[in-house]
Amino acid sequence: MNTRRSWLVFSVGTFAYLAAVLQRTSLGVAGVSAAERFDTSATFLSSLAVVQLVFYALMQVPVGILIDRLGPRFLILMGTALMIVGQVTLAVAPGIGMALVGRILVGAGDAMLFISVIRLISSWFTGRIVPQLAQWTGNIGQLGQILSAVPFVWLLHSVGWTPAFLWAAALSVVAFVAVLASLTDNPAGVRPETVPGTWGLAIQQLKFSFARAGTQLGFWSHFVTQSPGTVFSLLWGFPFMVYGLGYEPTLAAALLTIPVFTGMVVGPALGLLSARYPTRRSNLILTVVFIIAAAWGLVLLWPGEPPFWAVVLLIISMGIGGPGSLIGFDYARTFNPLRSLGVATGIVNVGGFTASFVTMFMIGLILDLLNRMQGASDALSVLYSLPNFKVAFSVQYLMLAFGVFMVFRYRRKTRLLLSRDEGIEVAPIWVALGDRWFKPRKK
Repeated sequence: MNTRRSWLVFSVGTFAYLAAVLQRTSLGVAGVSAAERFDTSATFLSSLAVVQLVFYALMQVPVGILIDRLGPRFLILMGTALMIVGQVTLAVAPGIGMALVGRILVGAGDAMLFISVIRLISSWFTGRIVPQLAQWTGNIGQLGQILSAVPFVWLLHSVGWTPAFLWAAALSVVAFVAVLASLTDNPAGVRPETVPGTWGLAIQQLKFSFARAGTQLGFWSHFVTQSPGTVFSLLWGFPFMVYGLGYEPTLAAALLTIPVFTGMVVGPALGLLSARYPTRRSNLILTVVFIIAAAWGLVLLWPGEPPFWAVVLLIISMGIGGPGSLIGFDYARTFNPLRSLGVATGIVNVGGFTASFVTMFMIGLILDLLNRMQGASDALSVLYSLPNFKVAFSVQYLMLAFGVFMVFRYRRKTRLLLSRDEGIEVAPIWVALGDRWFKPRKK
């Protein structure tokens, strides 16, 4: 545990996840090109991203069961291979139908990567460093978004759609070879956790994991923090900035890298706070949600076009949501045994991506509805106008409000179980702060 070999496993696994993020986010910066290439409406354009996320979310629980039975290395290899095939399919797709098939394969493959790497970390490392490494996995993996926003966009506009997507697929080929050559599921001499002997027992284990209040708290924490940034970076942020705000495509692509750097700054701090104050993780979640909601409110309520600094502030706030969502996986780790960690992590990971694909599709529907009400113009500049985007983006508040309600609900259940089973009483945050600041200290 925590050896040089452990760090090699962490590095290779994280690189494979970085390549997966490139495949996942490549369509987001190619949204304008996709609309022109496939000559499609906002609803159908959103369906490209939605179908990818639907399959990502649907695959999470089956992938979690497979990780617990077959090991994370096999799932990383399988997922990487599926993404390679998916990106090649998208690269040569002549129409929307074949493009949908490509994004389905990308979504299914992507579903296998992150939770497999998280499971590897739990097998190869121990101690307080585990939640910090989970944060670093997410942060380093998001460098794939920079690859999609800079070299991928440059290739897209320089040499065209097909070469750009083939280049993206090639990076996953490199990751596949690296994983095949260097990863193992467990350190040498370490006996793996007992896995369910039958698929029936595996399903039973799934039911137990899902029923745990801590797993549910992780699910809703991920639901409410991850979706705003995913919706923005994976599809609607680029058209919003190019058509709604009138930014140059190169500037819009550059702005989409801001969440990555934000995560690198905020992620380690959140990891340290999660490790140091495990009973206060929900307060971190709620703080992140408040920041995102306030930043969106500033942009949406600003009369006319919001100033550049407000847009940057919004993107930074959504960058905080990425590492904030990783706290959900820490709930899965602390409230489940290692033998069922894969399925518990998969359950948590469904949360944010479920919220994301629902929100994405609703935004596309609202944009098309507003366009029809205004005369059904075929011009993208009319369909993606700033007033239309402001109305469509407001639907996010419904998802945030519902997610916060569920966080409060399962936080209460989790704290009741901690009090009953372990005798740990968690006072409200204002009571704890009052005791810390004003209670007389013994000399």
